[in-house]
Amino acid sequence: MVIIHDTVIIMMIQTITSRGLSTNLGRWWLDAVAGPRRRWIAVVVVCLGQLMIAVDATIVNVALPSIQRDLGFSQADLTWVVNAYLLTFGGVLLLAGRLGDLIGRKKVFLGGLVLFTAVSVLCGLAQSQGVLIAARALQGIGGAAASAVIVAILVTEFELPSERARAMGIYMAVATGGGSLGLLAGGLVSEAANWHWIFFINVPIGLITLVLGSALIVENEGLGLGRGVDVLGSVIVTAATMLGAYAIVTSAEYGWGSVHTLGLGALALALGAGFLALEARIPNPIMPLRILRLRTLVDTSIVRGLLAIGMYSTFFFGALWLEHVRGFGAVGTGIAFLPMTLTVAALSLGTSARLMGRFGPERMLLAGLVIAGAALVLVSTAGEHTGYFPTVFAALALLGLGVGTSMLPLMTIAMSEVPAADAGLGSGILNVSMWMSAALGLAVLGSITEGRTGTAGYQLAFLISAASVAAGVVVALVRLRSPAKVADGAAVERGRHERARRPGSLQRTQVGHVADAPAGQQCELREAAMELAD
Repeated sequence: MVIIHDTVIIMMIQTITSRGLSTNLGRWWLDAVAGPRRRWIAVVVVCLGQLMIAVDATIVNVALPSIQRDLGFSQADLTWVVNAYLLTFGGVLLLAGRLGDLIGRKKVFLGGLVLFTAVSVLCGLAQSQGVLIAARALQGIGGAAASAVIVAILVTEFELPSERARAMGIYMAVATGGGSLGLLAGGLVSEAANWHWIFFINVPIGLITLVLGSALIVENEGLGLGRGVDVLGSVIVTAATMLGAYAIVTSAEYGWGSVHTLGLGALALALGAGFLALEARIPNPIMPLRILRLRTLVDTSIVRGLLAIGMYSTFFFGALWLEHVRGFGAVGTGIAFLPMTLTVAALSLGTSARLMGRFGPERMLLAGLVIAGAALVLVSTAGEHTGYFPTVFAALALLGLGVGTSMLPLMTIAMSEVPAADAGLGSGILNVSMWMSAALGLAVLGSITEGRTGTAGYQLAFLISAASVAAGVVVALVRLRSPAKVADGAAVERGRHERARRPGSLQRTQVGHVADAPAGQQCELREAAMELAD
């Protein structure tokens, strides 16, 4: 490997490993056969899988009344059509991400995709309450497995900062916009056919993604299972996250101060503490605690969670406001969210990457958070007689601008110091923090606003969400510092040109494996190695 530290070097290209052809050589070979566009087609493939999962998260909500009528659900039992999915999805995210590091992210992604697609058929064919709820739980496991490793696949596939920023921008557009597209798709499908088809539409998408993913995604060199598997740690961390999720999603039914909620929450925290103690003592932990010492990953997870509260509260309370106050139907509600979706999509086409290269991730992140907070304050002014135009339309477009501007730098900073071998675990931590924050935020906001008449509850929810984003601004100002020449693509390019002007400054230091370096630094290592070779 080559270590770069102002004046630097290293050099050694690994081609054959104990498990056969190296990841890099395999990637170069596949690029030569499939062409230079192979990686970008692979981005579309994994994002297609992510879109299917993101859409499914909201499309079911639109069809709940039809499901209730057809299968005879009570109001209390109906919530488990959603909760069963949320519990398993949140509980498996962290474990699935680490499993990708161990056995290969392509295997985990495709395996999760197969499970999600197959169980979607079972959901669509369900004729009883028990079958549908059980199938939704399995669907959550498949969705978690597939989505947990996508960020890691993109980070390790694209080493140049400019290319990685573009790929991550596309991913963020899909992950963010999928929720509003799900509302629109749910309304269209429910009106054109019946609720069964909201699950059947996953099948062709899943099959196409599976075929293309098998051919185009390059497998990473997994760490392997030679030192054994941390079975106990895997069970404990999954139980802790699922118990925490269960306490959150049932808090509305039992109350936050109930023995049920407090007891399960305390048990989840105790299991979490026991898990950390276990991981510190064993030689082969499922989650090496060194990952928690990466300040960029931990701090960005906090900021991302605070932003997620604002974003998902808009989906939830915004949809309720449009339907109950303005009388929008399911299709109209989905169309109403398009300004946010289209703004995020427009930014992902390269604008976000170029802005981040020019101004740096920290400045871009702060600007995006401020814009998102202002959008939430604006939408909180909507009352009973407020029309969609211009207030709500402008607020949703602004929120799309804020989210689209802040998500890419957040992801870039978060993964910049994560070693490539731990990229799946880092991705899992990011996903868990966002999901748990959104679930907890919605549960708390639902409890706070319950019983308020008129639009007062919605307005309060949006104001609290704005305060959550404001807290994210404070954390970003106080804690976040992106590593030099890693997160900032422009700095990397400037460093490369500077090295070209001063070729004598390169000095040989030590040899190792490029794959051991943080994913965000590997491009610089290879650039220096190529310069030395010249």
